Amino acid sequence: MKFVQIACALALGVAASSSAMASEEIVKKARCTACHAVDQKRVGPAYKDVAAKYKGQPDAVNKLMAKVRAGGAGNWGDIPMMPNGPDKISDADLKL
Repeated sequence: MKFVQIACALALGVAASSSAMASEEIVKKARCTACHAVDQKRVGPAYKDVAAKYKGQPDAVNKLMAKVRAGGAGNWGDIPMMPNGPDKISDADLKL
């Protein structure tokens, strides 16, 4: 599942929805799974941990989309996440 979709789906308790399942293919294609997994920390945080951190925040989707685009470090440790431009994952896929 793509990063934003997984985190939001887990926060809402709908990780098994068809939309979430389609999103799994998106993050595999964008190679997000090289650093992230649903339920375990890899290089980056687990999607469930991201979901817990942003749960209940009305602007969570926009914040997460911005983080995916800009990259950064310091929120989850010292290892930076590289920016992910539209050539890697489209705006439409991020907004699903």
